[in-house]
Amino acid sequence: MKTPLPTDEEGVHVPDGQSDTVPLEPISEQAEGDVVPEPGRPAWDSKLQYVLAQVGFSVGLGNVWRFPYLCHQNGGGAFLLLYVLLLMLVGVPLFFLELAAGQSVRQGSIGVWKHIAPRLAGIGYSSCMVCFYVALYYNVIIAWSLFYLGNSFQSPLPWEQCPIYSNFTVQECSRTSPTTYFWFREALDITDSIDQTGQFNPIMTGSLMAAWVIVCLAMIKGIKSSAKVMYFSSVFPYIVLLCFLMRGLLLDGASEGISYMFYPKLQIWGEVQVWRQAATQVFFALGLGFGSVIAYSSYNPPNNNCHRDALMVSVINLLTSVLASLVVFAVLGFRAKSMAMACVLRNVGLLTEMSAMGSTQHLPLPWASGSDPGSVSLREYRQWFQQYGAQIGSGITDCSLEEEMNQGILTPLSDNFHLLRRHKTLLTVASCILGFLIGLLFTQRSGNYFVTMFDDYSATLPLIIVVVFETFAVSWIYGADRFLDDIEVMLQWRPPVVYKYLWQFVCLLAMVGLLGASLLRMFFKWPTYTAWNQSMASEKVLPYPGWALALLSLLILLACLPLPVLYIHTHLRRCLGSQGGPLEAGLSHRDTYVKCETDEPAAAQQLIPLEEEQEAGRASFLSLGAEHYRLLPQKDLVEEDIEEDTGV
Repeated sequence: MKTPLPTDEEGVHVPDGQSDTVPLEPISEQAEGDVVPEPGRPAWDSKLQYVLAQVGFSVGLGNVWRFPYLCHQNGGGAFLLLYVLLLMLVGVPLFFLELAAGQSVRQGSIGVWKHIAPRLAGIGYSSCMVCFYVALYYNVIIAWSLFYLGNSFQSPLPWEQCPIYSNFTVQECSRTSPTTYFWFREALDITDSIDQTGQFNPIMTGSLMAAWVIVCLAMIKGIKSSAKVMYFSSVFPYIVLLCFLMRGLLLDGASEGISYMFYPKLQIWGEVQVWRQAATQVFFALGLGFGSVIAYSSYNPPNNNCHRDALMVSVINLLTSVLASLVVFAVLGFRAKSMAMACVLRNVGLLTEMSAMGSTQHLPLPWASGSDPGSVSLREYRQWFQQYGAQIGSGITDCSLEEEMNQGILTPLSDNFHLLRRHKTLLTVASCILGFLIGLLFTQRSGNYFVTMFDDYSATLPLIIVVVFETFAVSWIYGADRFLDDIEVMLQWRPPVVYKYLWQFVCLLAMVGLLGASLLRMFFKWPTYTAWNQSMASEKVLPYPGWALALLSLLILLACLPLPVLYIHTHLRRCLGSQGGPLEAGLSHRDTYVKCETDEPAAAQQLIPLEEEQEAGRASFLSLGAEHYRLLPQKDLVEEDIEEDTGV
């Protein structure tokens, strides 16, 4: 599970109409009637703590479970190459963008986008919806892990051999493997299709409740508790992965599994689904679009080198994904070779019986005369089968390790709603209860199909939409040059201009094209899912029923709904304001200042009113680089945007 998000529990309530950002330099003297700014946000105790927090957040199920799963599903090395390409061209620039935005504005995801592009304030709310969707089914994966953890204390392991009832091996297990049977029948007790709903799995329901209780307890203390366990939770997974890797490399078949991982099947690049899954994996791995990266970086000092952080965390994240995949593919190689050798022994046994009956006298056998039939290697058997297999009866089958490898493996709200901030524990408990109740959808016997639906469509497509609007808001509405100016003020050096073109063109066009292709694919090719057929003891591809597509579409629309709703609401309020109607909000934070052009040091150290005789307006500050800006007159400007604290 991701590290709990930081909160603003220590924050102070800010009255309506007042900005809750803080100047960099404290104001020693204030005239009567001036508004006292909110005290600074909580800060990280050290740079190491912040780096571990970002690494701990970005390194999780996305790396350990989702990346190896997608790498296995989408051609091994081809997916890895595509992922690295998208990470460099899209992931790193957008990760830097989110880090800089959070550190600059020093607000959570909702507050940041209200400052940068008030009409697109719905970005923050949509990212919260996507985060909630992902939490729903990620906690189901945690529930699966808890189930396996509990069963791992048995001896022998329950997935080590097929169960035997009344002296007969269960047929479903004998047709596949003990591990596959345990997963589909004992763990999930899965139905044959998504249409068979309403039957709940009590064991998984209890595991899901335990998962949500753990999450709730971890979230209640927020940044206070996370700081105490961060050093352990961020480092311990690497120790475990390295131990697993060392053990996995000693297994027979590990080299074949790792070779499968790195061998590139580039023809798979022609499928839109692969590009979409690689792009969303970049978002999942780095935490883009969820708002958490912004929230974490908002607790940094303004001069923190967020560019270096973006590069460092991205590299660590990539190496972690590769490390986890090495562990998984080493074990998969062992599993595949074990099953392939079991297939060889089974077929050799049949050939021995056929030879004893004289059925194979005209054909050479895969073992030398006088030698032990059980000593036949996988390569020897495959060479023999390719040459003589067609002349043998249907009972003798090929034993392919590759075919075995191909079998499937498996704070923003409290920043803006001060009432919720004061009742943080109640909000946390209520959110976890709601998450558990909705999560019951996944504990049905058909629940695994809903997990697949969420992972393939309901969470990933809205995530792409959120990141598209984030990039558009910064690069075109706020302005890429203007944003780089802010970063220059913050870091005291200007990032390379290549980021401007990456944000404005490469990232944006790539994601828009990917989104368009994905939507067109949904319209012209009926979405499908992989189901488990109990009678055949194998997987098959089925089309989603109409009601499932309706649910899928509804979830996508709900996640994206805040974008148009808040845009229209903001536009209407602006129209009312321009017609002289009452408007509760003042100017947006970013439009109350212009860059100072003077070179005089004294003028560069304060906020200078353009007209001394103008009526004193509401105090408003940039959260960084205030010495480079001066206050604009407020009463004569058209109120184009909406201030953060109106709740819009």
